[in-house]
Amino acid sequence: MNVLIKSAKILDASSPHHNTTQDIYIADGVIQKVGKNLSFPDAKQISFKNLHVSQGWFDSSVSFGEPGYEERETIAHGLEVAARSGFTHIALNTNTDPKPDSRADIAFLLEQANGSPVRLYPKARITTSGSESKLAQLRELQSTGAVCFSNHKSALANANILKLALQYTHDFDGLVESFAFNQDMANGGVMHEGAVSTSLGLTGIPSVVEEMQIKRDLDILKYTNGKLHIPTLSTKDAIPLIKQAKKAGLDVSTSVSVHNLFFTDKALEGFNANAKLLPPLREQTDSKALQKALKDGTIDMVTSDHQPLNSELKYVELDLAHFGSIGLEHSFGCLLSMFDVAVVVDILTRGKARFGITASPIKEGATADISLFAPDGKETVTKAAIKSTSKNSLFMNQALSGKIFGVIAQNKVRLA
Repeated sequence: MNVLIKSAKILDASSPHHNTTQDIYIADGVIQKVGKNLSFPDAKQISFKNLHVSQGWFDSSVSFGEPGYEERETIAHGLEVAARSGFTHIALNTNTDPKPDSRADIAFLLEQANGSPVRLYPKARITTSGSESKLAQLRELQSTGAVCFSNHKSALANANILKLALQYTHDFDGLVESFAFNQDMANGGVMHEGAVSTSLGLTGIPSVVEEMQIKRDLDILKYTNGKLHIPTLSTKDAIPLIKQAKKAGLDVSTSVSVHNLFFTDKALEGFNANAKLLPPLREQTDSKALQKALKDGTIDMVTSDHQPLNSELKYVELDLAHFGSIGLEHSFGCLLSMFDVAVVVDILTRGKARFGITASPIKEGATADISLFAPDGKETVTKAAIKSTSKNSLFMNQALSGKIFGVIAQNKVRLA
């Protein structure tokens, strides 16, 4: 397919055309020409008011439903949602049924993504599905296409398993993901432990459940000299632990979800089930500290932590409601409420290298991997406007900035 993007402001610090407005001609999935007033009559022309482009965005923590929970979101539909939300690369979580702990499982997930403009990077289980004390065949899983190893939000209570995983994957540069959550200390809590949980009469999850686990995991990382990713930080006191570990030379990365940047535990007032998340929403001092750490690079990347859930799992008594909110469609607008557009683009394109994904700058001769958007305008999130199969969005009725036009990637165009 031949495409001509007209009058687009390029935001890509690795491009020689950064911060300039250009036309971009793409043929057979490759950027052939970047310049002013280009004319290619046979090309599909793409033109929008105040059009901006950047390298394709990446999300390191996305859940759909397939296999096992297709009513929540199929892979094919989820990838369409991702494309129309500006993303060209997503890492898929392991919370499916069956959980991906075999080469056949990984091959199945990759096959479902065929034909999409969005590249799917499946994660594989650290342990076999039938046991929390037996490592899966990690080397084989990576050779089949697993991007990292994760038990998702089933935190690794067995410290020896984390040690073994970090030691074993060190030989082939594998990345191990460990959710920072001490299940024993959480004590069945449903939200952050604080004044709001007390006023609502709900069992709280103290901040220390995250910090305890991070300290343990970093000690094991130091011992093994492995490669660790800690997803979705939620507490301000976790940040100095990560800073100290990086300063000491440990190979650790982290992410934060858009929900924990934008909202606080006050979102649960009125028993809003969409605000029941894991990790939980915490206090304003936490969200402000997380924003600062993301901007300065202490936190390496942002994630939508997209978790579709059908209504019978979500809209029940809060104690029984499942944790999670969708977020792919609202990440860009959420971030624009906190940072200027250049910072937002940097945040959304960070993290690829950590997961072994090659970046493709906007320049002649490079593979076209482009997100299209405008930073101006506001739209209110409504149920009717949500493209995801499941509608469990914490951003419901929020007015978010910006407009996403779609993506060009994998020699395909998807417009929102």
